[in-house]
This record gives sequence, structure tokens and C-alpha cells, in this order.
Amino acid sequence: MIKGKQSIAFKASPYIEESASVVGKKEGEGPLGSRFDMVGLDDMFGEDTWEKAESSMQKEACQLALGKAHLTAGAIRYLFGGDLLRQGVATSLGVEQLQIPMFGLYGACSTSGEALALASMCVAAGYGERMLVVTSSHFGSAEKEFRFPLSYANQRPLSAQWTVTGSGAFIVGKNRSHVRITGVTVGKIVDYGLKDSQNMGACMAPAACDTIIQNLEDFERKEEDYDRIITGDLGYVGQSILFDLMREKEYDIKERHMDCGMTIFDQSRQDTHAGGSGCGCAAATLSAYILPAIASGEWKRVLFVPTGALMSTVSYNEGASVPGIAHGIVLEHC
Repeated sequence: MIKGKQSIAFKASPYIEESASVVGKKEGEGPLGSRFDMVGLDDMFGEDTWEKAESSMQKEACQLALGKAHLTAGAIRYLFGGDLLRQGVATSLGVEQLQIPMFGLYGACSTSGEALALASMCVAAGYGERMLVVTSSHFGSAEKEFRFPLSYANQRPLSAQWTVTGSGAFIVGKNRSHVRITGVTVGKIVDYGLKDSQNMGACMAPAACDTIIQNLEDFERKEEDYDRIITGDLGYVGQSILFDLMREKEYDIKERHMDCGMTIFDQSRQDTHAGGSGCGCAAATLSAYILPAIASGEWKRVLFVPTGALMSTVSYNEGASVPGIAHGIVLEHC
């Protein structure tokens, strides 16, 4: 099962049995609006704080995924979940009622990839028949924690990305479906010394490049062996940098690259600057758009690479750089 330096190829591939997506009003007005399972009428989701709203999204996504699969929470062995907030509070409060044994994760915006990798490894190793994966982000809670409270009304630079208000949940198991996880490439931390939290695409692009190249080397594949190579949150700035970095290594993915942050919003009519970001960006896009395209056979093999900027309020205020990480998940039509 071990492939190359950082990858695993599953002999008995786990499947993504079902998924669900919940997003906010702005995301529902974007290009993928009709594809999401639930779109909130407002971004509070009936709660009185942004943080509680994010927890509510996670709970709804999990319940929707379980309902679509005709399962109860008792059918899930372990839950892998995470978000952007301190100590993963949105996740712990969101999934509390499910009472599923839980692993709380933090990989910034790459958390959906980290969770899918661990869940698929557990299923393949026989540690349980089904695992539940869930991640989320919320524009209001993320802005308050990482940059400024919304009431501050600070001006955003053009390199800034809009944190997606959304959540995605996935059931990874042994039961056959139209999408299987055939391999993973676990990313490592890559730090080019950038310190601009308002340009996360630039901070994450080197990590995306590193993981994509490592995946191709470990599996002895070429760019054209994938129908799509999909990053999570690079946006328009990060995509341009990724292409340059890949060309320096004599790789060209321009014709088959897609970025979730560029897909979930319409740059021409939605004021999102460089695109979307956040744990919910890649997760909601995967559930609503990517998995259906694989299940239908439109795409036979996809490399899904969520990207994360590993910063905290403390590290940023102390002038530390913003390292990046990216995890690769190989998804194939079945």
C-alpha cells in the first residue's frame, strides 16, 4: 500500500458512499447555487452568533449525508472533523448531538483533504465499516478571528479571498458507490517566508505544487493521467503562482487545473476579489460539483488537493510567516 515517499495506494479502495453540502446566501447566489443540498436564507442559520451558525451548518451537513445514505449516527465508527476556529469549537459543538467517537482536526483550509485521507486509511485498514468526514468555515467567524470584526469595515486588498460560509460532509465506507478513493498523498509543510495573511493564495501555492508533483512521482503518473487536478483555495492569485512553480519543475497542469475558490463564486458579479477560501470552500464544492461529475463518468480520475494556510492570530501578530500545506486525494469513477 505504500507508494513512494508520501503516498498510499489502497488495495481495497474505500468509497465515498454519500455526501452533503450546506452553504450561506452568498454562495447560493454563485455559479453552483442550484447544486448545494441546503442554502441558508441568511448566514445566521437561526442562531445568535456566527460561531453557533457554523456549528449549525456542520450538524445539518452531517444529518443530510446520513439521511441521504439512509443511515443513523450509530452506523458510523469514527468522525473526522475540523474548522478554522480556535480549538475546533465549531466542530465540537456542531457534532456533539451525534455522539460519534471523534477526531478533531486542524489543517486550515486543507482540513477536508486531511480528514478524507485519515477516514479512507481507517476504512482500508479495517478499523470500521464507515467513517464520517465533516468540515466547515464561516465568513463572519473567520473574519472576526483572523482579521477584523465585520463592524470594523476595513478595506480588503485585491489579493484577499472571501471565506466561504459552508460545510461539507462525506460518508467514507466499504459499500460500493460510483466514486472511490484509490490513493492519498499526505502533504508536508512548505514555507516560502511569506507573511501576508491577505494573500493566502501565494502562501499556499508552493505547498500545492509540492504535493501535486509528489503525487505524480509516487504514483508514476503524468499530468494527463488525471482528468482534473483540483486545488482547494488558491484563488486567482494562487493559481497563477502555482502554474509558474509547476513550469519551473517542468510540469504543465494549466489545461486540466480547477480551483474550488475560483469555481464557487462568480468574480464578474460577486465582490470576492481573488476568490473563495475556508474549510467549507473545497468541501462544499467537492460534494456539490466534483463528486457528481466523477459519479456520472464525466471525469474518470481526479486529483483533489485542498490547500491550507497554517496561521493563527498569535503567530500572525508576532510577525511569523504563513506556511502552507496541501493533501492529495485520488478519486476515481467506479
